[in-house]
Amino acid sequence: MTGILVRCVDVARTFGSGATAVVAIHGISCEVPERARIALTGPSGSGKSTLLHVLAGLERPTHGSVSWPALDGDPLGRPGLVGVVFQGPSLLPPLDVLENVALPLVLAGVGSAESRERAREALARLDLDDLRAKLPEELSGGQAQRVAVARVLAGRPRLVLADEPTGQLDRASASHVLDVLLEAVDELDVALVVSTHDQDVARRLDTAWRVHDGRLRTHLGADGPVREDTVARP
Repeated sequence: MTGILVRCVDVARTFGSGATAVVAIHGISCEVPERARIALTGPSGSGKSTLLHVLAGLERPTHGSVSWPALDGDPLGRPGLVGVVFQGPSLLPPLDVLENVALPLVLAGVGSAESRERAREALARLDLDDLRAKLPEELSGGQAQRVAVARVLAGRPRLVLADEPTGQLDRASASHVLDVLLEAVDELDVALVVSTHDQDVARRLDTAWRVHDGRLRTHLGADGPVREDTVARP
């Protein structure tokens, strides 16, 4: 039986209060099962990033509930189970590539030697061995984003959440980053949710959820609408 990695029930997230309050998402119920491949689509400002951060446990809902049944609790208490690839630059400038990939493991209490070994394995998986000693400023945008993917994979996550991972890249670099991301999650057999406004990206995943004005409007699979009892229950 497929486990549910994360479940949202009637989730809302509001920023601010009073007259200046902004409701980023509201009334969202959904489930992400193991081995899912989901594109979270919608225009800029629709609430995609906020929903992704809620799924990761980085944002707490102001209404409703979010749980991680197959992860045995809050992922923030168990680093590495949920990995997040952010849209913008996320590498630390003073650290070389290997140190950047190993750092989250060190901060999570993994020994230095094991952290570096797992970082090397993740870089090798993404064909980035030759960049280990380079600083972030020496990398192209596509290379830096692939290193960010390697950093997530080094944590051996059960769920990878990518927030517009190709949004700041040219078409060729974006395609390469997506190629290595999909290949890696397939090889590791982990779930993937990608926030994107690029339909070329969305078409490469099994299921599409559309967010509009902070609401989860439709859930589409390769053969049309997904039944409400399968992946998401709006």
